[in-house]
Amino acid sequence: MAVDEETPLLVSTAELAHEVVYARFSLRQKRTISALVSCSALIPMFAGASFIPSIPEIARDLDSTPKVISLAVSISIFSSAVGSMIFASYSSYYGRRLVYLVGLPLLCIGSLGVASATTVPGLMWWRVVQAFGSSGGMSVGGGVISDIYKLTERGTAMGVFLAAALLGNALAPIIGGWVAHYASWRYLQLGLAVFGGFLVAAMLSYLPETSHPGMTGLEKAHADDTTRPPFRWVWLNPVASLWFLRSPNLALISFSSAAILVTEFGLQVPMAQTIGVRYGITNEALIGACFIPMGLGNIVGAPLAGWFSDRTVVKWRAKRGGVWVPEDRLRGAQIGAVLLVPLAMLTSGVATTYIPGPAGLALNLLCFFVNGVGVDLVLSPGSAYSVDVLRVHSAEVMAASAGMRSLLLSAAVAGILPSIEHNGVLATDALGACFAWSGFLAIWLVIRYGDRMRAWVDVGYSTVENN
Repeated sequence: MAVDEETPLLVSTAELAHEVVYARFSLRQKRTISALVSCSALIPMFAGASFIPSIPEIARDLDSTPKVISLAVSISIFSSAVGSMIFASYSSYYGRRLVYLVGLPLLCIGSLGVASATTVPGLMWWRVVQAFGSSGGMSVGGGVISDIYKLTERGTAMGVFLAAALLGNALAPIIGGWVAHYASWRYLQLGLAVFGGFLVAAMLSYLPETSHPGMTGLEKAHADDTTRPPFRWVWLNPVASLWFLRSPNLALISFSSAAILVTEFGLQVPMAQTIGVRYGITNEALIGACFIPMGLGNIVGAPLAGWFSDRTVVKWRAKRGGVWVPEDRLRGAQIGAVLLVPLAMLTSGVATTYIPGPAGLALNLLCFFVNGVGVDLVLSPGSAYSVDVLRVHSAEVMAASAGMRSLLLSAAVAGILPSIEHNGVLATDALGACFAWSGFLAIWLVIRYGDRMRAWVDVGYSTVENN
């Protein structure tokens, strides 16, 4: 009899015993936890995306230039990379809940600082604090998702988590542009501080500790103590998580995510100078509205990619007679990396350069939507794969990946506007498409040679029994 994806898989006693840990929370609790961590992950996306359409007004307000103010985007990306590694390290030692209750107040303070900034250096500093405070949203949130959802559910859950987080990309630009045009960009920063305060209260009330029992560093340090371990401050090396990237598999997947995201930032950051100038759009609210198709693409693509990656895992595991090969999850990411993302980037460059009027603008908006879907078809399986192969250190590997991705992105973002000024929109977009194709090559290498590369360097990979 042929084995198909619906055939029940034979599982070991160890696997069944391990799955009990995922039954600690009810479905309703899991949804509440997912909603809370998704809101936390939404904030850095919202803060960044809402800042971009406000750049021209901020430059005028602070007597600067858009090129200088856009550096705040790169600086905040760098700050977020460092912060995500710090919060991920401490979330593995003290637990997930505590780091949220430390980071979110910093977000509120940073947002208040940005709202009151009167100089460019002051703006830059408070953007660093703001980004640092919100930086645990993605890395620790990914760890929480891995804590409460088992292997064959994790892709779907991760996709929903990313979709909710990327809702910021859909809402922030139009809200940020509208507020900047009709009121002041400072009010939006005050709104972020208020939202952060409400989220702190919600975390205090409804977020339990999700780390698996006995798995935090504090619990391991007091393994022989039958009472609740006392709180004791421990200095941790936040960049130690980068050591996981000595794994070729994780390094290549992190690079592919960065290469794919370069296209999204390449379309977003210069929008006022590309779409705005080319099609005569000067209203910040309308510039912000142009971001919506990309955000909608993210929202559509993330859960679709997560669901598809779970189905792929089940299907290929059944084909292999119950044998789990982690790289199977990445197979669905290839179409986004080789077709949707780079072709959307190239088409946008061609449309902006050669097609005037409503037709050119409409084609650009379609490209933004396709790019949003394609990016998530790569990011969602990639994030789930990284957690699959290193479940015990899920937050750290998410942070390491985000750190590498953010460092590459901060350098790329800083060069986008200068490249457009010197080389033009089409050449810059073509370079972004080439980055995307290099990301596809990285994914293909992991799918093709992943098992061999995992044998080269063992960083403590998970097995099906402890995943």
